[in-house]
Amino acid sequence: MSLDPLLLDVLACPVDKGPLLWFEDEDVLYNPRLKKSYAVVDGVPVLLADEAVDVGDAEHERLIAKAEREKVRATGPAEG
Repeated sequence: MSLDPLLLDVLACPVDKGPLLWFEDEDVLYNPRLKKSYAVVDGVPVLLADEAVDVGDAEHERLIAKAEREKVRATGPAEG
């Protein structure tokens, strides 16, 4: 499910307050700095530190490669 572009402009990681990568096809917001993912359930980001999932090295590499290959959007103000 798609997230509102205005929401993506203001979302940040609840732990380090940095941008997240939005994998729309997986309903996941990912923080590559902390290797933590956050689920998006029925279009609602679950940005609770206690609900974050730790991501292993192999999954981290997969997500980073996918982000580069597919030009995945990062949260925060759009660059331009």
